[in-house]
Amino acid sequence: MTATIETAPAYPAGIAELAARLRRAERDGTPIEPIRDLLADGGISAAYDVQRTNEDAWIAEGRRVVGRKIGLTSRAVQAQMGVDQPDFGVLFADMCLADGEALAAGAVLQPRVEAEVALVLKRDLPEPDTTLTELIAAVDYLLPAIEIVGSRITNWDISILDTIADNASSGQIVTGTRPVAPSSIDLAAAGMVMEVNGSVESVGSGAACLGHPYRAALWLVRRMAELERPLKAGEILMTGALGPMVAFPPGANAVVNIQGLGQVRIKHEEK
Repeated sequence: MTATIETAPAYPAGIAELAARLRRAERDGTPIEPIRDLLADGGISAAYDVQRTNEDAWIAEGRRVVGRKIGLTSRAVQAQMGVDQPDFGVLFADMCLADGEALAAGAVLQPRVEAEVALVLKRDLPEPDTTLTELIAAVDYLLPAIEIVGSRITNWDISILDTIADNASSGQIVTGTRPVAPSSIDLAAAGMVMEVNGSVESVGSGAACLGHPYRAALWLVRRMAELERPLKAGEILMTGALGPMVAFPPGANAVVNIQGLGQVRIKHEEK
């Protein structure tokens, strides 16, 4: 069946209304039309206001923040999405899966998968002028990861305003189970291959992620500190795609291998 699309009104909507619309889309499994025109006057700031409104609403409902993600770091993904800058979103505990676990049917709207490097911190990073060396010293370990991105916007018809408001098109994440010491790997040179149903569908490397995953992470660390929501010890940083994202329909299997980090896998349950 084709999902019924909720039609956006022709009048400017308030931040709270747009946030509620996105929450309903996630809860009901029904995507909505793009909201960028209703955010145009406020621009990126207004889009982040929508995201923050939903973050606060989800926390009030009992969800627990466990980290942040940076999106749109790969030029290939930026080209796919028609944008030219990164964004960020929040990660909750109920979004996290371990290697080999299954993505429940219907858990993510319009799911796609992309390979990433996850950083786990061992200390807080509260300074807006955090240096690269301070970031490196704060990384406890690395993990290979898959982000299952999703969109509450119909047909992935998104601008940067839509995706920011929609929690950077977050869905769920899958992380490997073997921590890797940061000093043991050159992330920029680390190659990545992602297979979906046994076929190679995405290739890339750490260099595709703003030149280096640490550069992406530094952008995120500084940005969250500026917003007085600094990243903390134990939190996860998803540093962005190493190659193009790939559709992930029910019944599909994805396997990612990242040189020096190892393998991580996910299966999408049938409906």
